[in-house]
Amino acid sequence: MEGRRHVFTYTDQNFVRDVRRTDGETEGQALSGYDTALRSGWAEKMSRGLFRYHLGELETRVLPGEAGYVAQLNIQRGIERRKPQEILSIRQNFDPKQFNFNRIKPEEVLFEMCKAEPSSTESCLQNGTTTATTGSCVVIINVSPLEFGHSLLLPEPERCQPQILTPQAVQVGLESVFLSADPGYRVGFNSLGAFASVNHLHLHGYYLKHALRVEWAPTEPLTPEKSLYRLECFPKGFMFYTEGEDPGGTAEAVCELTDVLVDRNIAHNVFMTRGCPPSTEAKRSALRRGVRIYVWPRVSCFGAKEESAFNVALCELAGHLPFKNKEDFSKIDEDGVKAIVQRYVINDQEFTELEKRVVGKLQTC
Repeated sequence: MEGRRHVFTYTDQNFVRDVRRTDGETEGQALSGYDTALRSGWAEKMSRGLFRYHLGELETRVLPGEAGYVAQLNIQRGIERRKPQEILSIRQNFDPKQFNFNRIKPEEVLFEMCKAEPSSTESCLQNGTTTATTGSCVVIINVSPLEFGHSLLLPEPERCQPQILTPQAVQVGLESVFLSADPGYRVGFNSLGAFASVNHLHLHGYYLKHALRVEWAPTEPLTPEKSLYRLECFPKGFMFYTEGEDPGGTAEAVCELTDVLVDRNIAHNVFMTRGCPPSTEAKRSALRRGVRIYVWPRVSCFGAKEESAFNVALCELAGHLPFKNKEDFSKIDEDGVKAIVQRYVINDQEFTELEKRVVGKLQTC
């Protein structure tokens, strides 16, 4: 991965505060500097054949029902994606002998994200390096994409960190969502045992123009001072909400939660998306000033056989379902989706016990 990189430098002033969703889709949105860098670079690398397959417009179905599941047919990803590494523990150490992202081809790199001190200049995309930064993240293409713009965010990949969330990783993922003017831009994380395929710290980012229910789903407050809520609808999970005032503080709170899961060897998936403010009712509005960060504890999968229809990972728990074959894609209904997801959801008693531990920890921090 060595070589000269484009560097995208930004500050909190580059966050896009007023994002609106129109008619459930994202057509006609003005692009931010981050969107332009990501979308143009990704499209250029697709045109050069740097992916394992060409990704065109995916056949899509919005399933009838209150969940509004968005099903997409992506046969090539099921065939061509890299074989997952053998995972035995949520806390498995990084193994330099296994594939890691320091081994990728230099041309797979899109750019490097560097957050500058507030006194630095406005966001720009340039060659070379920057000064006065507070950490960096390399953004690369996912060579087996599930949607347009599917990329991987690698916080300081040279440090060879295992696939365990850190505050820096959460913060750069959250900030990338705020840097995008597109409400369809999503970021997520699969822990080990939750269908992460590579044990080298990374997050996923991609565009999905269709609205997902998690953008406005009802929640109950758990620790409002830490912006922590419970997602009430299926599948039950934790939710943080922020409008970007303190990304670092939000990232620390998220990791307080995920650290509890790691300590207890509980697999988990994380999903970040533009969304409506928390409410005990499903209040859907066009304005998306804030970001919802979902954390789903789930049943671990170590060497388990993959589902024939779809794997249950970050996007599936959020309601976006990439299918591997035409038959399942054509026949599945909402009840069928829930039956598959239910196999990977922890039971109510386990969730309640976990919730008590999480709330107790956050209240003492």
